[in-house]
Amino acid sequence: MLTALDSPLVLAPMAGGPTTPDLVAAVSGAGGFGFLAGGYLDPGALGAAVAAVRERTERPFGVNLFLPGERRDAGVAEYRERLVAAGLEPGEPRWDDDGYPGKLDLLLADPVPVVSFTFGCPDPDAVSRLHAVGSEVLATVTSPAEARRAAAAGVDGLVVQGMEAGAHRGVFENDPADPAGGELYGLLALLRLVAASVDLPLVATGGIADGAGIAAVLAGGAVAAQLGTAFLACPEAGTKPAHRAALLDSDGAATAITRAFTGRPARGIRNPFLDDHTAAAPAGYPQVHHMTRPIRANGDPASMNFWAGQAYPLVRPLPAAELVTTLLAEAREAASRAAAGLAR
Repeated sequence: MLTALDSPLVLAPMAGGPTTPDLVAAVSGAGGFGFLAGGYLDPGALGAAVAAVRERTERPFGVNLFLPGERRDAGVAEYRERLVAAGLEPGEPRWDDDGYPGKLDLLLADPVPVVSFTFGCPDPDAVSRLHAVGSEVLATVTSPAEARRAAAAGVDGLVVQGMEAGAHRGVFENDPADPAGGELYGLLALLRLVAASVDLPLVATGGIADGAGIAAVLAGGAVAAQLGTAFLACPEAGTKPAHRAALLDSDGAATAITRAFTGRPARGIRNPFLDDHTAAAPAGYPQVHHMTRPIRANGDPASMNFWAGQAYPLVRPLPAAELVTTLLAEAREAASRAAAGLAR
C-alpha cells in the first residue's frame, strides 16, 4: 500500500476530534491517504466512524490505534491537588486501556487497508492477525532503537516521527525521569538513522506543513510524508474554534513539549496552563488526560491544549482537497528546484 499510493501524502490521525470522517474522506478522495484516529473512541464509535468514511469515499484509508502502556500513578494525586489549588476544577484520574482489545477485534472483523499503532510496539501476534485479514501494519517510532523493535515485530512500515511534530510523541516508553520522551531527534536526522537501521518503507512526520517539506523528506528516503497540523484549519476538521484561532492568529507563538495536559509528552502552542504546570506534571497517562479533560473543555484559551507542530505558522485554512492539491504542486516545484540545483 505504501509504495503504491497515488501521491506521497498521508493525513495524520489526530485523536480527540480533529480527524473527522469528512476530513479523512476528503484527503483520500483528493489522492492522499487518510487516517482515521481511533484514540479515545470506544469500539462502537470507531466502527461508526469507519462506516462513515466508507459512505463518503471508495478510496482506501487507514485507522490508528493507541497501545495501552504501563500504569504509572506516582505523582498523579499530588498533581490533582496542585490544579485544585490553582483554582481549577479537574476530573478524577483513572487508568484505562483505551478500549484497545475491542478496537483490535473490530478491525480484525471489519478490516481496513492499513492499521497503524502509536505509544508502543504492537506484539507480533497482533501483527500476524492483522496480516491474516489483509491489513498492512505500521508502527510510529521516535528513535532507531524503536524502529528496530518494530521491525522485529513484523510490521510492514514505520511512521518516523521527528521531535518537531505536534501533539503526542509516539514514544514507546513514558519514562517518568524524562519529560521530553527520549532523545529529541530532528526529522531528517531520524529519517536517515532509521533508514540505516531497518529495511522498511518509511513515512516521515513532524513539522511538515508545505510542499517543500514533503519534497525534503522524500529526498531523505521516505516513501511518503504524513501531515497533521497542516490540516487542522481545514473546514472539514473538527478542530475547536479556539484552537483554530491559536493556529491562525497567534503571530507564531512558541511551541513546547509538555506532559501537563495528558501525562504523556506532547507538543503544543505555549499558553498559561502549559507554562505553569509542565514542570510538575507526572507521567500518569491516561490518568492526567482524564483529570484535565473538564479543564480543557471549558473553552478558556488559557487552559486548553493547542497541539501544533513547530511549522504551524505555515498552516492555511483551505478545504482539504484543495490543500492536498496545493501541497503536491508545491512539492513538485520544490523537487524541480532541487534537481536544477544539483545539475549545476
